Amino acid sequence: MSTILGLDIGTEFVKAIIAKPTKKGLEILGIGKAKQVEGNMNAGAVADIPAVVGICEDALVEAEEQAGERANLTVVGIAGELIKGNTTTVNYTRKNPNKPILESEMNEIIKKVQQKSGEVAKKTVRLETGNDNVEVRLINSAIVSLTIDGYKISNPIGFKGSDLTIQFYTAFAPLIHVAAIEKVCAELNLDLLTVAVEPFAVCRACLGDNLESNLSAIVMDIGGGTTDIAVVEDGGVEGTKMFSIGGRSFTHQISENLGVDFDTAEEYKLNYDTGDLDDRIKSKVETALSRNISVWLTGVEVALEDFNNASNFPREIMLCGGGASLSLLQETLAVSDWYENLPFSRRPLINLIDVSTLPDLNLTKLSADSRSELDHSYVTALGLLRVGLDTLAGAQPENKLKAKIAKLLQN
Repeated sequence: MSTILGLDIGTEFVKAIIAKPTKKGLEILGIGKAKQVEGNMNAGAVADIPAVVGICEDALVEAEEQAGERANLTVVGIAGELIKGNTTTVNYTRKNPNKPILESEMNEIIKKVQQKSGEVAKKTVRLETGNDNVEVRLINSAIVSLTIDGYKISNPIGFKGSDLTIQFYTAFAPLIHVAAIEKVCAELNLDLLTVAVEPFAVCRACLGDNLESNLSAIVMDIGGGTTDIAVVEDGGVEGTKMFSIGGRSFTHQISENLGVDFDTAEEYKLNYDTGDLDDRIKSKVETALSRNISVWLTGVEVALEDFNNASNFPREIMLCGGGASLSLLQETLAVSDWYENLPFSRRPLINLIDVSTLPDLNLTKLSADSRSELDHSYVTALGLLRVGLDTLAGAQPENKLKAKIAKLLQN
């Protein structure tokens, strides 16, 4: 079977993972990581194509050397404030309730929802950018939940009934951002399988191959340039939001407050939790970080407020991404009162995603050093591999539930 490359082109780092699909999920063959240069990315989007190509090449070489081969297919992540992911509820009354639901009928419903969601996304992006000519492209689409005459089902094909209620998650991105990713892949001679919205990919990493999963959680991917948030309810992605505050803004705050250059400020930030800073500098770094985390928390609140359909948020908050490593950020989320004006029934529980707990992963082919390196900062890349599996399942002709649903949702 074809090997897959998950390529996470982040603001701070590019991460590459090569894996082989197996009957039990994904066998990880090699990982690679390369540091970006400031200016390569802007708020999670590619800003300098040639420079990003060079950094991606470094990460790819490392992953390929470990894997002993190049990947046949590639899945690349996309992020940024202009990525619009929302869940739409459709109530559909069938003309002939005694007739089994066919793929053709479901296909028509899905197309209508995608078209409607695309119009809303295009209008929103145009308002935010002030550009009336901006174009958007459908990136991801997934069924969140299905009921027929009040009964929840996982696959509508073949069922009879009158009233069909479907919740669809759809995500759209500006065409210019997608085109930049396609250009990067072309320059690297990569066969692009699909582009995936990064918080959606993180959710897929957490859910794995279990279509009956009842996971309910808020997932936060804190990267270098953006924070990406997804709400998962009963195994379905309710929506995704993003805002442009990430690890680099923390570094800039340290740089300004302490009057040091960016590289020194980054070193201070990384050493904050290691005990390698003297008490005087650590106190100043903590003050700078606290100020920026306060601004970041406001971004989290605003993003969660945009989930208009949420009557009660899941209690668990799962963190990933390099920015999530900062202990002060984790502690502030866990003990402050930031959540009180949001629909949480109790104080949220904060957990850093442990890669070893993610489902359907086989890490035995990796060296001990690579396994130890494969931490929460790689969850997005692992999720991209999972989206690749979904896409391949949709292309297969066999009569399986996963293949049927995935096939209907291809954009």
